[in-house]
Amino acid sequence: MKTSLILALLLTTSLSVSAAEKKVVFVAGKPSHGPGEHEHRAGCLLLQQCLANVPNLQTIVVSNGFPSDPSVFDGASTIVIYSDGGGGHPAIQGDNLKILGKYMDQGVGLVCLHYAVEVPKDDGGAEFLKWIGGYFETDWSVNPVWTAHFNKLPNHPITRGVKPFAIKDEWYFHMRFRDGMEGVTPILSAVPPASTMDRGDGPHEGNPAVRKAVKNHEPQHVAWAYQRPDGGRGFGWTGAHYLRNFGNDNFRKLVLNSILWTAHIEVPPNGVQSHVTEADLLANLDNKGGKKPSMKLPAIELEPEPYTSPVTGR
Repeated sequence: MKTSLILALLLTTSLSVSAAEKKVVFVAGKPSHGPGEHEHRAGCLLLQQCLANVPNLQTIVVSNGFPSDPSVFDGASTIVIYSDGGGGHPAIQGDNLKILGKYMDQGVGLVCLHYAVEVPKDDGGAEFLKWIGGYFETDWSVNPVWTAHFNKLPNHPITRGVKPFAIKDEWYFHMRFRDGMEGVTPILSAVPPASTMDRGDGPHEGNPAVRKAVKNHEPQHVAWAYQRPDGGRGFGWTGAHYLRNFGNDNFRKLVLNSILWTAHIEVPPNGVQSHVTEADLLANLDNKGGKKPSMKLPAIELEPEPYTSPVTGR
């Protein structure tokens, strides 16, 4: 009888440990932009919903910026930040960089979505290069809205089950990466059309270096994976200005796969399976006034592929 009781207790304890084996903490930024744009809380809750059927995974969503009690990160396998960035980035307020650094040193993964990939060069830039392999640097990177055609995908766990696709978003590009792309694997790359350089030069709009890159039809990496030397993992994703784009199965699956990969969870052969409806996308919007935005994906306006001369390669 005692032996049976001990075995039962051991089994129960084993199952309890297994059930909380991995933990993902989402940091959703404060309300920003217009309805349907920069919907940080709604986006994090949607991704949490899509991960609900992943075995042995606990997910927590912290709303309105960096948690007041950072112990919520204790035991986390990865942290996902979807928020505004720049000088208002939650990671650079107060001692937050130091707090995050403690968890990064423990091998915790980090996923940064859209504006959350931007931090000031002298206040977070070095850390983001170390943690996710790249970031949006003002006066170097740009933030136009354009239709990116992802015709080829690399062989990587994050791309499992993802098919080539095209989608319109505010895809930042010309990112600042680690020297020689050390440890960085481009996940989504596309050639921006000339229209992305219609704006004048400025901190986010353009500069001679990026104009030259666009003129030369150089593919730009708008999502990337980073394998840190210490075993930790990072992922940067410049899209998701529009919440509705999470309604695209390939767009959404890439982000979900990246969360598992950075948490050191084996990505399924066909990627994370999930289904999202328009009602799901509308469920948790911030109260920004006005009518609710449409979550129907707009028809993609196919743009001609940039011409490449067989003689000059340009």
